[in-house]
Amino acid sequence: MTAMAADIPYLDTSYLARLYLDDHGYAQARALADTAVQITCAWHGQAEVVAALHRAFREDRLQHDAYAQALDQFTTDSKDGLFHWLPLGDPVQQRLRTFFQNASASVFLRAADALHLACAAEHGFTEVYSHDRHFLAAAAHFGVRGLDVIDPV
Repeated sequence: MTAMAADIPYLDTSYLARLYLDDHGYAQARALADTAVQITCAWHGQAEVVAALHRAFREDRLQHDAYAQALDQFTTDSKDGLFHWLPLGDPVQQRLRTFFQNASASVFLRAADALHLACAAEHGFTEVYSHDRHFLAAAAHFGVRGLDVIDPV
């Protein structure tokens, strides 16, 4: 396990979705992505991005044509190598289990976010970007530093 280069940041889905949606903080997320040679995320982030785009469509924040275009762009970006999707193998799952076994009752963390943090830590990342407060609060439990360049609402 080796630490990843600073020019290949780990972005969670709260950031990845903002590359395709004009949600609050999209300009900061895109500016960060523009400085990267590649963006890294856990493998399940692909499903989360597609689900986030569909949610925007369902909530009428994207019209059908814009939704289809965003999905196509995400697929193209993925095929073109913009994203490096990290595998979620047994070591990641063991790290996740260990976290939850040792977490106090006051720690709130969704399973998908725990997978992101365990995956980033297992693959040598020391920093992760997210705009999710629970994710950021739990990052240190995985030995990574949670960063957010998006201004608070």
